[in-house]
Amino acid sequence: MSKTTIALEAAVATVKENLPDEGQKQTARQRAAVDKAFARILTLIAPRIRHFIRQYGLVAHWEDAEQVCSIAVHRAIEAYDPEKAQFTTFVNWQIRGELQSLRFRLMTDQRPSARKVEATTVSLDAISIGEDGEDISAISLIEDEEALFRTESGASAYLAQAATIDLIDSYIEHLRNVALDRMRRQARPKRGAKNAVEKRQSVWRSENLAIDAGELEELEERLVHNREVVERRLFDLAATDRIDGSEAEAAVNKERVRQIAKRAAKTMAELAAQDPRFAIMADCRETPPAQPTVH
Repeated sequence: MSKTTIALEAAVATVKENLPDEGQKQTARQRAAVDKAFARILTLIAPRIRHFIRQYGLVAHWEDAEQVCSIAVHRAIEAYDPEKAQFTTFVNWQIRGELQSLRFRLMTDQRPSARKVEATTVSLDAISIGEDGEDISAISLIEDEEALFRTESGASAYLAQAATIDLIDSYIEHLRNVALDRMRRQARPKRGAKNAVEKRQSVWRSENLAIDAGELEELEERLVHNREVVERRLFDLAATDRIDGSEAEAAVNKERVRQIAKRAAKTMAELAAQDPRFAIMADCRETPPAQPTVH
């Protein structure tokens, strides 16, 4: 770093150190230290200010330009973060922005595109008067007060939906593993394990070969049906139940759907308690609702 940059960093650090904490009043000694350090900063960047004033064609409005440059230094000190960049970067862009705003206010926008449509450019830091007579910045006028709430709500909904889909996937995979294990035990031949040992083959592979392909296809169809039931009945992720056939068949199907949803809810609660990915869900489930106090 150059000597000027080092001196600027020291002067800005002095200003920051002597600013009062929130809710406290600045002492006379702190105020004097800040004024002295601020004057030092203006002296150090005076050549830069003169260069920018000439660059933006504001020589005829020199005093106004110097005043907005002083304002720019104040704002640069407030926004300065040494972890992001050096103070020279902050103050350069702030001075350029203030001089650009001043030029627009005094001479309108000189760009050909702006003159073509007779546009008027205003600064975001321009002050307007509110209904009660208070000063209102243009930035506050365009600020969306509900933007943070909508952003957090959208992020929460997205994470909840992603967690729901993962939980359903875990439940379906659990059903698949349980069904496959049962099918392997039922299809295991009495001499299958012995033959596998004699042939030095994997017992697991020999058992898998014994599972009927038709049973595997039926299993996948049941899993697809179970997923649809869970998505409709528990999480409202699909349309309402579609039950075809006679009234008796409809009643049977409706009861079967209810039983599937009931077992799914219980099993998914157990999976959520065991899997750390769903720890928040498990905590919410275990926390009992607050009971109203009876006087």
